[in-house]
Amino acid sequence: MSNLQLTNSLSRKKEIFKPINSKKISLYACGPTVYDNPHVGNARSLVVFDILFRVLRLIYGTNVNYVRNITDVDDKIIEASKRNKKSINEITNEVTKVFHENCRSLNCLDPTVEPKATEHIKEMIEMSSSLIKKGYAYENKGHVYFAINSFKNYGKLSNKNLEELKAGNRIEISDLKKNPLDFVLWKPSEDNDPGWDSPWGRGRPGWHLECSVMSEKYLGKNFDIHGGGLDLIFPHHENEIAQSCSNNSTESFANYWVHNGFVTFNKEKMSKSLGNIITISEAVKQYSGQVVRLALLSAHYSQPLDWNDELLQNQKNTINKWYKLYEETKNENILDISETLLDDLNTPGFIAKIHELYNAASNGDKKSKSLFNNACKLIGLFNINKQEWENLKKSNIKVSEDYISKKIAERTKAKKEGNFTLADQIRKNLLEQGIVIEDQQDKTIWKLK
Repeated sequence: MSNLQLTNSLSRKKEIFKPINSKKISLYACGPTVYDNPHVGNARSLVVFDILFRVLRLIYGTNVNYVRNITDVDDKIIEASKRNKKSINEITNEVTKVFHENCRSLNCLDPTVEPKATEHIKEMIEMSSSLIKKGYAYENKGHVYFAINSFKNYGKLSNKNLEELKAGNRIEISDLKKNPLDFVLWKPSEDNDPGWDSPWGRGRPGWHLECSVMSEKYLGKNFDIHGGGLDLIFPHHENEIAQSCSNNSTESFANYWVHNGFVTFNKEKMSKSLGNIITISEAVKQYSGQVVRLALLSAHYSQPLDWNDELLQNQKNTINKWYKLYEETKNENILDISETLLDDLNTPGFIAKIHELYNAASNGDKKSKSLFNNACKLIGLFNINKQEWENLKKSNIKVSEDYISKKIAERTKAKKEGNFTLADQIRKNLLEQGIVIEDQQDKTIWKLK
């Protein structure tokens, strides 16, 4: 088996993965900020790091520690609470529940640990105090800021110097800062907002601090892989590196940084601020979790992925076709087919291999059929059996069987009367509703698209 290779955002090149300890693989991925239901752009990161987790487990077995956090204290959550006239707990509990439902519908494996920010406030206060003591941070009117000038490698991950970072990114403007790029570790909370007692008064942590504290607690001061979306490189991941390396006197925080590309909608980045989002729940309801998952894996994780009906319909047709060769198998011979995935999680290449196995299996090759099924399962497909898939398809049909039978009878009558235009129109209308009709010798049958 070949070595796993990953594109490391830190070096900006593809590298062979060399773990710190092969008996204890460490992976951290930034999870959701639970202020609103996750959208398809969030789902991409979720599925990409699920694939990485699966590949690491394929190589290292159960020696993989995957940590994916939940940010449940944040300005966006406070704003959502006020906007929706709901308590903070109501908002975070509701959205976390939906997030977990989305994870299950996309067949994502549970992470080893799923820490919540609010459960680690003590450690965040301790880290902030330590950074002040060591001269990397300062307090001003209840705010604690990290001084970026104190960290010589600031900008290394994003490959920009300080002036470029100031010019090219939105940064929080405050007269309390010594440098505009200094970022908050702790800030005061208003009376009605979430807050915790600290040496600097009642307040709450900054977003960047949360991930540094949680990753260190569960994975150590230096760990293997840190992942997230491309938009997190700056400032979030850059700031994590600065505060963690400074506090721990280490040269490195995570050895490999893996970032997935954006999901676009009509070529624009999908985001809540642009109002062009499709929630995971909506997408799954319309197309099913497996179809959405395959769509998210259809482009290489590092490249942009445009979300559109044609993409989804193609993946739906593929899954329907593949299920014709579904069979119960054990995960044997998996290593024989994993080479493409080991090359920087090349899912489009791996999907092409699955198509090849399907074609060979369709021609009667039993080994290919077993490999085909195992390959589908390796990337998180075929999580339900063939009958369950057929039942799911039927449940997604918006029309009744009586309606279909009635339309087939109307079409038969139209054909007998020579009205082939009407007959073709009825066939087309049924097809648009997910129903395929086929004329046999003495009858017309229907099946799901």
